[in-house]
Amino acid sequence: MTTIAFDADDTLWHNERFFKLTQERFAELLAPHMDGNALMARLLEAERRNIGHYGFGIKGFVLSMIETALEVTDNKVPGSVIAELIAAGQDMLQHPVDLLPHAVDALRAAQAVGPVLLITKGDLLDQERKVAQSGLGEMFSDVQIVSAKIQATYTRIFDAYDGAARGMMIGNSLASDVRPMLEAGGWGVHVPHDLLWDMEHADTPDTHPRFLEIADLGELPDLLSKHR
Repeated sequence: MTTIAFDADDTLWHNERFFKLTQERFAELLAPHMDGNALMARLLEAERRNIGHYGFGIKGFVLSMIETALEVTDNKVPGSVIAELIAAGQDMLQHPVDLLPHAVDALRAAQAVGPVLLITKGDLLDQERKVAQSGLGEMFSDVQIVSAKIQATYTRIFDAYDGAARGMMIGNSLASDVRPMLEAGGWGVHVPHDLLWDMEHADTPDTHPRFLEIADLGELPDLLSKHR
C-alpha cells in the first residue's frame, strides 16, 4: 500500500449534524402543513430527484427544502418561511470547521506511508472553504472535489499514483467511500459516524478481503502499521 485517501465530511470534520439541525427547523416551520416524518420523507424524495441537477451539498439541500415546502403547501408557503430556509443555508455555509478527534494524528500516520489524498464530494466553493479553514490543507498531496464517488472516480484518481490496488480509502460512508473503492480493487476502511445521511446507507461488505473497520481515527495508526 502506497497511497492513502480520506473522505472529508464526517470523517475528518463534522458536517451532518448541521444538516440535521436545519432539518429540525424545517420540520418546525412546516409543522402546520405536514407531520415531521412524512415531511422528511418528501424532502428525501426531492433530494434524490435533484442530485442530478444540483449535485451534493448545502445549496442543493436548501433548494430541495424550498421545493418541498412549495409542494406540501400547494405553493402557499409564506415568503417568511422561504427567507428563513435561505438564511439557514447561509448559516450552514458560514459555520466554522470542527475537526473530529484524532484527525491530525491520523493524517500524520498516513503521511508516513506515502502520498495522502483528500477525496470529497459536494459544492466546490463550500468544500474549498472547509479545507482552507480546517488547517489540514498542507497535509494533502492532492485534494479532489468530485461530483460523484463511484468506482471510476477512484480508479481515475489512484491511477495518477500507484493504482487503486495499492491504495486505501478511509471514510464514514459505506456507499461512497468504501464499496466503490473495493470495486476499484483497493482497500476500504470504514470509520462509522453517529450521523449519516439517508442516501449514504449501504450494506457492510463483511466478507470482502480488503474491507476494514475502525471505531474512530485514533485506531488508524495501528491499522496502517499492520497493513503496510
